[in-house]
Amino acid sequence: MSRWSDRAWEAAAPTFRRILEHPFVHELTAGTLPAEKFRFYIRQDALYLDGYARRLAHIAARLPRKEQTETFLHFALEGIEVERALHAQFLDGGHPSPEEISPACLLYTSVLDAQATAPVEVEAAAVLPCFVVYQRVGEEILHRTRLEGHPYAAWISTYADPGFAEAAGRAAAVCDELAEAAGDEIRRHMTDLFVRCTKMEWLFWDSAWNLEKWNI
Repeated sequence: MSRWSDRAWEAAAPTFRRILEHPFVHELTAGTLPAEKFRFYIRQDALYLDGYARRLAHIAARLPRKEQTETFLHFALEGIEVERALHAQFLDGGHPSPEEISPACLLYTSVLDAQATAPVEVEAAAVLPCFVVYQRVGEEILHRTRLEGHPYAAWISTYADPGFAEAAGRAAAVCDELAEAAGDEIRRHMTDLFVRCTKMEWLFWDSAWNLEKWNI
């Protein structure tokens, strides 16, 4: 029997193909992405990670097994710090203020926050795309380009690193354990949120590509 994470990825595959086809990812791969757009993305990602870390800690407190809790606490503390260190290399003017949040970033974090009262299986499934999408995008970019002299080599190296793939695998494994013990309805909700949050990843890059602003 296939794992839940495999079936969820299959359901999200059309969206992932759209992500790889997005001009932001194309130009990031080529090293031709305008610095202004990359800075916009990094500042929004820093704001996103603030909420994402809280979500990971919240999930950790709800997980049924000690090993699962330890895994998600590690993600919330040490794992997030790796990405924050990456942001620090590119951030201008320090950490962005919450008032800078873009509509797409606010939408994504709000979708995640809304799962706080959902079953823990669903909340865990909602945070998984941030692991597996970045892992696969990082690996795909590394396959297509050379890091030497690349302006975004540090970003690519972070997400194409085997250590990040290992973390993504651990997160997926916890979700698979939760799905295996859950009923069909919960598993359907897990898949729905996984696909929805994969779409949020596309919106996030599209927002950076367009330097999205509030129109009011």
